[in-house]
Amino acid sequence: MRKLTIFLYLFSIIVVGQNQTNDELKLKEIYNAALTNSKCYSWLDYMSNKIGHRLSGSIGAEKSVEYTKSQLETLGLDRVYLQEVMVPKWVRGQKEIAYIVDNNKKINIPVCALGGSVATQKEGISAEVIEVQSLKELEGLGTEKIKGKIVFFNRPMDSSLLETFNAYGKAGDQRRSGAKEASKFGAVATIVRSLTLSLDDFPHTGNQSYGDISKTQYIPAAAISTNGADLLSKSLKANPKLKFYLKQSCQTMPDVLSYNVIGEIKGNEFPDKIMVVGGHLDSWDLADGSHDDGAGCVQSMEVVNILKNIGYKPKNTIRVVLFMNEENGGRGGEKYQELSKKNNENHIFALESDSGGFTPRGFSFETDEANFNKVQDYKKLFEPYLIHTFAKGHSGSDIEDLTSEKIVKVGLRPDSQRYFDYHHAANDKFNAVNKRELELGAATITALVYLTDQYGIISK
Repeated sequence: MRKLTIFLYLFSIIVVGQNQTNDELKLKEIYNAALTNSKCYSWLDYMSNKIGHRLSGSIGAEKSVEYTKSQLETLGLDRVYLQEVMVPKWVRGQKEIAYIVDNNKKINIPVCALGGSVATQKEGISAEVIEVQSLKELEGLGTEKIKGKIVFFNRPMDSSLLETFNAYGKAGDQRRSGAKEASKFGAVATIVRSLTLSLDDFPHTGNQSYGDISKTQYIPAAAISTNGADLLSKSLKANPKLKFYLKQSCQTMPDVLSYNVIGEIKGNEFPDKIMVVGGHLDSWDLADGSHDDGAGCVQSMEVVNILKNIGYKPKNTIRVVLFMNEENGGRGGEKYQELSKKNNENHIFALESDSGGFTPRGFSFETDEANFNKVQDYKKLFEPYLIHTFAKGHSGSDIEDLTSEKIVKVGLRPDSQRYFDYHHAANDKFNAVNKRELELGAATITALVYLTDQYGIISK
């Protein structure tokens, strides 16, 4: 009996070692395919340079749906289809105009309207400015000091935080809710310091919400470049009575029909278990949206391209989902979850790439302790590729509401130090994306998809 026990133990070591070797070889094959035979960079080139911006409801968004669907159809997937979703249509209109008026001297300042904002009157707005650092400070000033003025939110992202997404999150409330809160105290408009750690002349847009206030209380909201914000703040210290002029012509149109784009490879053992990889197809309108989130879309498409190229037949169904309307509504993610629930679909895994096409560093996981501990066993396989971060954290906006009996949600985490230099700004263009970094991200996603497909998740 003792000899049999020893034999079984040695046999198990051999099997585990063989599996380890097979996994190492498969990851090597995946990375090699991504770096030598991928399509993601050329896909992104077309989306960025032939289509351009893809704001929900725009012609660009419509063309991107058609293009990505057609490209998925060339890959020989088992199914490619569109999922209808009604999305908001907000139009920026003419380029915004803003300047400081200080002792009859005009100084032009780079600004852009925030998503969902109303326009100024046709002649624009000219008013004194009051600078604040937070919503709490705004509330403390009250109506007497704010009424009739433009509120200038000038709290920068915290440069001491190494994780730039944390800095972004801590500074984001002034953009999201600044206009809503300022209007309650009689402000005529708001301007918000751009959410970037870079000092430049690019205003960074992003969505804002008026919440449940009356439409009669809506006031224009704009972002100001960081250089412009520093200049305005300095000028206010010298002359608190200076005026700021703002003119923008944006408007919200009726909702329009759009689509999530979906392609899948059916699992050959567990076709009813679904693994999703995706990004959001829409982008802001100031640039191509190459990092946010063209990169995530083409990386997700590349996953099934790689699996096809290496002849891998997944056990579970692998589904690529290109979500529409993440930027100013989240309707694509909501519709996907709604239909998933209606159809009783069983998702065991969902990964979103929405942090730019920079060098991959690892993943953030939303899951239970058992599955989090399980994925830690994969870390050694990623070490040769300099992937080292396996941490708990946010996965992705489009998949955060996705529910199943048991699901592992994941966010790809590239190096984040440069991401907010481009985020929601006019320089988020194709030339800002490095081909090799983009491909490494696609390979890293594919590698985790492969491992999860092979070994499943802990369901109990």
